[in-house]
Amino acid sequence: MVEFLVLGSLEPRESGELIRVRGMRQQRLLALLLVNANRVVPMGVLVDELWENPPSSARQQVHNAVRDLRRILPAAGDSVLITVDVGYRLAVPEDAIDTYRFTSGVRAAKAAEKNGRLAEAIQLLQSAVDLWRGDAFAGIQCPAVTGAAVRLNEQRLTAIEDLMAWRLKAGESSSLVGELQELIAEYPLRDSLRGSLMLALYRSGRQADALAVYDEARRHLADELGLEPGPHLRSLHMAILADAPVVQENAPKPSPEPGDGPVPATGASVVSAASSPGNHRNYLPHCPTDFTGRVTETRFLLSLAERGQGGAPQMVAIDGMGGVGKTTLALHTAHSLAPHYPDGQYFISLHGFSATRSPLSPEQALGTLLQASGVGPDAIPGSLEERSALWRSQLAGQRCLVILDDAADTAQVGPLLPGTGSSMVLVTSRRKLTALDGALSLFLDVFPQEDAMALFSRIVGEQRLGLDRAQVAKAVELCGHLPLAIRIAATRLRDRPACTVADLVERLSSTSQRVRCFQTAERDLMSMLRASYRDLHPALRRFSQLISLHPSSSFDIDHAAAVTGLPADDVDCYVDVLIENNLIRQEAPARYSFHNLVRDCTRELAVEAA
Repeated sequence: MVEFLVLGSLEPRESGELIRVRGMRQQRLLALLLVNANRVVPMGVLVDELWENPPSSARQQVHNAVRDLRRILPAAGDSVLITVDVGYRLAVPEDAIDTYRFTSGVRAAKAAEKNGRLAEAIQLLQSAVDLWRGDAFAGIQCPAVTGAAVRLNEQRLTAIEDLMAWRLKAGESSSLVGELQELIAEYPLRDSLRGSLMLALYRSGRQADALAVYDEARRHLADELGLEPGPHLRSLHMAILADAPVVQENAPKPSPEPGDGPVPATGASVVSAASSPGNHRNYLPHCPTDFTGRVTETRFLLSLAERGQGGAPQMVAIDGMGGVGKTTLALHTAHSLAPHYPDGQYFISLHGFSATRSPLSPEQALGTLLQASGVGPDAIPGSLEERSALWRSQLAGQRCLVILDDAADTAQVGPLLPGTGSSMVLVTSRRKLTALDGALSLFLDVFPQEDAMALFSRIVGEQRLGLDRAQVAKAVELCGHLPLAIRIAATRLRDRPACTVADLVERLSSTSQRVRCFQTAERDLMSMLRASYRDLHPALRRFSQLISLHPSSSFDIDHAAAVTGLPADDVDCYVDVLIENNLIRQEAPARYSFHNLVRDCTRELAVEAA
């Protein structure tokens, strides 16, 4: 059997014997295929990853490298390098890659620890950690592989931190001191390791040495980053200084015999217990009490939190056109999920498509989030990389819920994501964030008829509407079933007691009056929709304006090419971008249309540009 070892240098082996892969390009190609094991890697991705400036012969060179790999890898093995229409796929059994054995071992260890089988959990986790021979994919330099290596190395460190905490929990102390000192020398910024060393020293009767570890951490952080130790270390320091029961009660005890009862919680639990008071932070804005519909989407998000992902952060990218209710859904769900994420709930608007503000830079967003997490303004570093690292450190080992609202693109979101831990991140955007690796996608469409009418009725009041359901149906249809448009129109009617639903329908039936109806002192729907076009290329804006002026309610590629005078290939590309930005919808495999209100907005822009 062929196995692939990547938790260190890249080493394919057959029956324990090393298979030599000569040439850096072949090694990088094999690494890329292993990162995407059992998934197709398109030729374009391979070219972009293997060359910064691809030569004209790049595709042929990839073919040659694949041919050479096939000569090297045993043909009779379980691993097969398959050619498909768009690229290549390395079909390989999961347990043939040491990353799978590592992650499955970590999962099994956590399950054993959760069920009270601590000795078994320690043995399983130690075996998983022992698979490592150095940094993952050591020496392989290309963006996708480097990103995968960073994630794997972080998972390794988290596993080591858990292992140290569990061994403390099992009653070890002095035997851990040397190992922890070596680890801290290599990873001086890991608070969890320092906390475990402080506990190991204290429980070995070395209180002064335990306090000295804290002082050394404070000096190091001050000198290197201008920071103070985090709340966990500060609380542990105070507990050790005062000989508090919270650190004494978990001193080593004889191992209980079977049937003696449960083993008391120790280790990492001590730090949590010592530092948890006052740590809870909830920054979620108010969610409308008349929230309506979205039953399927809400259940989906709630089920994710219930299932969890074995300690890995969960990310959901919620996309849809402006005004469709992405933020409302995220907030409604977040309030329901708050008990699942007791270490904090954070919310920040990134103003990616704000009609009145420029998008926040990642540095600005991180500054706000770090202060919300308890970092003082003077302790926030200046560079994006340092802020991002500190934010990840704040979330590591925590169960937090983070809403990144109104994101402009993946580049704005990437530095704000946690690296490890059991947090959940909900990202809302008008764009489809397809490049947000590891995120689940949730598209939000306009309301179905019943939900649209239900929201309208809740705002206006059932008694006011009486039995005039036919007129309500016309009103929400003229609002395009768009939640924000329904909310604005219904609020106007509610605040005008002398008006009827029929009066509102008459006003909404006129394009010019409809535009004015959706503009209030606090909200301007058309200005909000205009912001979706702000960052589009002028040629794309011109294309959408020309299509919107055509009387047909829908179009295909050939139709759009005829209307605009553009080649069909260009039209196909433009349509893809407009779909990605949720500015047009795909009704059928080859049929597209505008939402009525987006068409109104686009026609306004066309008139202004004329």
